[in-house]
Amino acid sequence: MQPKNNKERGKQAPLFKTPLEQIISQEHPLYQLSRKIDWGVFEQEFGSLYVENVGRPGKAIRLLVGLHYLKYTYSQSDENVVERFLENPYWQYFCGFEYFQHELPIDPSSLTRWRKRVGAEGMEKLLKETVETAKRGKLITRRDTQRVNVDTTVQEKAIAFPTDARLYYKMLRALVRAAKQRGIELRQSYERVGKKALARQGQYRHARQMKRAQRETKKLKTYLGRVSRDIQRKEAVPDEALGKQLELAQRLLKQQRHDKGKLYSIHAPEVECIAKGKAHKPYEFGCKVSMVSTSRSNWIVGINAVHGNP
Repeated sequence: MQPKNNKERGKQAPLFKTPLEQIISQEHPLYQLSRKIDWGVFEQEFGSLYVENVGRPGKAIRLLVGLHYLKYTYSQSDENVVERFLENPYWQYFCGFEYFQHELPIDPSSLTRWRKRVGAEGMEKLLKETVETAKRGKLITRRDTQRVNVDTTVQEKAIAFPTDARLYYKMLRALVRAAKQRGIELRQSYERVGKKALARQGQYRHARQMKRAQRETKKLKTYLGRVSRDIQRKEAVPDEALGKQLELAQRLLKQQRHDKGKLYSIHAPEVECIAKGKAHKPYEFGCKVSMVSTSRSNWIVGINAVHGNP
C-alpha cells in the first residue's frame, strides 16, 4: 500500500509534546541538510513501487531514505542505525518526524527488503540527489567537475574469515534447514556431530595440531556430501531455491586450494577474494568498486560495483 507521510497534517498538535524543531539546534549539520534536500524527488521516484489499497500502509519514503543516508554517513549496520534512531533527536528530525519517537520506526530487515525493491538504480538516485543538493548550495561548481579522478577499491563484505571447516558446517546447516522447511526426512542431519567437529577443528588448529585439525575438516566435508546426496535422492526435481543451495554445495565440495572463483561465503556467494598487496592485510573479501570523484573538492559523483575482479 502507498506509504503515509510522517507529518500528520491537518491534525491538532499533541498537548504535552514539544516539536523537535524547538528543541534541537538549527546550526546542527543534519538540521541544515534536512532543509536543503529535496525530499519530494524520492516520493516521485519511488512512489510507483507501491500499489494502491493492498496490504497495510508502507513506511514513509523519507524515513527509509533518511535512514540509508545516516547508515552510510556514520558507517552503521541496519540494526545499529535503527537502534541509534531512538537516541538521537537530530536523526529523527532528519527522517521527517515532528515529535520525539519512543519506539523503533521499522524492523531492520525492512531496510534490506527496500534496497532489493529499489535496486541499484534506486540507490544511485540517492547519490544523484546528494550531488544536486551540493550544486544548489554552490558547494560543487562547474569548475570542480572539469577534472575528475577515477579509482578502484574493495568494498568489504561482513563475512567471517572463510575456512574450509566453517564453510562446510554453514553449508550443512543451510541444507538441513532447507530440508526441514520442505518436509524432507533425512537419514541423519549431522548437526550435532558437525558442531562438535567444528569445535574440535578450531581447538586442534589453535594448538598447532594440523593433522588432527585436517581430520575434523575431512569429517565435515563427508557430512556435507552425505546430506547433499540424501536430498538429491529424495527430491529429484528441487525448487529453484533448493536447487541453488545444492549447486553451492557441489561447488564447495569440488573446489580445491588453488582454484579460481572459489566460494567464500554461503549467504553471499558473490564475494570475491581480492589481493591488495598490503603488508598487514594482503587479501580482502568483498567486491571491487570503481569511484569517480572531483579532483578539486573530492566529491564522489559516481560509483559502481564491478563484479568478477577485472
